[in-house]
Amino acid sequence: MSIFNWISLVSMILMTILILVQTRGADLGAGLGSSGEVNTTRRGSEKTIFQLTIICAIVFAVSLVLSVIR
Repeated sequence: MSIFNWISLVSMILMTILILVQTRGADLGAGLGSSGEVNTTRRGSEKTIFQLTIICAIVFAVSLVLSVIR
């Protein structure tokens, strides 16, 4: 396995964990998109987890492209 495959694997696992850690609402309606909150602001650890998820997604996508090109 090349280094890009390992980076893809690690970033995929980390991104999955970060997505599962994020909370979006307590009830079923919030999970289906019909929550009463229209605008929400991420603060503190929730904002950090969100930003780490974006970074992991970018690293995952770039590593996949580089592994296909190589």
